[in-house]
Amino acid sequence: MDVAPQSEEVHVDVEPAYCDDESSPEEKRYVFSYTITVHNYSRHSMQLMARHWSITQSSGQVQEVRGKGVVGQQPMIGPGQTFRYTSRAILDGPVGVMEGAFTCVDTVTQRPFEVPVAPFRLAGPNQVH
Repeated sequence: MDVAPQSEEVHVDVEPAYCDDESSPEEKRYVFSYTITVHNYSRHSMQLMARHWSITQSSGQVQEVRGKGVVGQQPMIGPGQTFRYTSRAILDGPVGVMEGAFTCVDTVTQRPFEVPVAPFRLAGPNQVH
């Protein structure tokens, strides 16, 4: 009997970067890009249906972001395949933390499952990493 992929069979890598040319510290606008790579190591295809981010700003304010798919897509990711996309976050200070989860569906069983994204740090120039 086949079962839905487990979250440990799907890995997420994150590469954050500070966008100096889009940021304006005088206006408390710090722009970061982050590139997400989702690796499907399971035996089933999956579709990434939704995302949830929790973004903790330098001020301590927490912003919750929920939505369908990522960057306007709900990508299918086959066994052994990866999906990569880049998005942005705008913070009120030079340091923040993002974490969250993707809601995916096993395309064989149609069973949903969550893939957690471990906390990652967004840090501007001259910040301790």
